[in-house]
Amino acid sequence: MIRRFVFRAVLGSVLIVTLAGLLAYFYPEKILCVDSGKGVTADVIVVLGGGLHERPQRAAELFKAHAAPRIFLTGAGDDEINRQILLRAGVPAAAIEVEGQSKTTSENARFTIRRLRAEHVRRVILVTSWYHARRSLKTFTHYGPELQFYSRPSYFAFDREDWEKTGVNKRMRLEFLKLPGYWIRYGINPF
Repeated sequence: MIRRFVFRAVLGSVLIVTLAGLLAYFYPEKILCVDSGKGVTADVIVVLGGGLHERPQRAAELFKAHAAPRIFLTGAGDDEINRQILLRAGVPAAAIEVEGQSKTTSENARFTIRRLRAEHVRRVILVTSWYHARRSLKTFTHYGPELQFYSRPSYFAFDREDWEKTGVNKRMRLEFLKLPGYWIRYGINPF
């Protein structure tokens, strides 16, 4: 009797993991992309470093739509490039703040939240690539549970036919490794 129960439990678990794997393989955008929707407003827009520089362009769009009065750039290496993109897009220099020390999504969250708390910020719009939206939102929420975070990702190369030629395919697949990795390493539940 116990053997039969264990066999069914193992078989059921294998089926669930297999179905989840198939869903992730065929519909990754359904799992990775989180968008809080139009009309969201906040105290600040936080742009995470990385991507193909589509992130500051998305932040400039949101800024011009009055989603938030300022933009905070986070991420070593991309901070100055992203700042220049914002300036070229018409965002005033006085509305841009930079954190240029972080090198991971976890550091982006920890270093940025420390400064946001000091400035008494309560509502934050996160801008990143669509395939990075779930992990970044969960990471920021994990480290700043008293703050309200919204996700408004860039949809650059969202269409399946663009994944391979833009390199998004590889980055997107890595997210499926990083989600459980962040759960194990930092205790950040991806669900």
